[in-house]
Amino acid sequence: MSDLIRVYQFRDRDRTYCHGVSVSQCYALEAVARHGAMTINQLAAHLYLSKSTVSRLVDGMERKGLIDRQSHPRDRRACLISPTNVGQRIHTQIVEDVEEREKELLAEFDPGVRPDLIDFIRRLARAAEASTRAGPPRRSSGADH
Repeated sequence: MSDLIRVYQFRDRDRTYCHGVSVSQCYALEAVARHGAMTINQLAAHLYLSKSTVSRLVDGMERKGLIDRQSHPRDRRACLISPTNVGQRIHTQIVEDVEEREKELLAEFDPGVRPDLIDFIRRLARAAEASTRAGPPRRSSGADH
């Protein structure tokens, strides 16, 4: 499992830089492209990052023309972040690249097992996300042993 995660992290770094965005910018762009306009707090929660980290990330993305900030219609203290046309285009290119690579990877497997493999990966991703949202595991004091 660790090997798979490490390989995917490096793959993300190599693939996204060719589009002029960092891995973090890629994940942020994906979030606003897939889920629609959101606040910095919502984006921070989605990315599991601090609000200050996401603010700096969004600042850089805005300078590159990847995202727009608009006033929040119900909260004057907040703004909504959404992809620009350029940001949406880059996101689409990255998704197409990733999908092409995943097709190449799946081609290595027998067509009969591909649906089960995809289902397993989806379930594993959902379980990992649920575990992350639940927080770190509780440690026993040692008295329970």
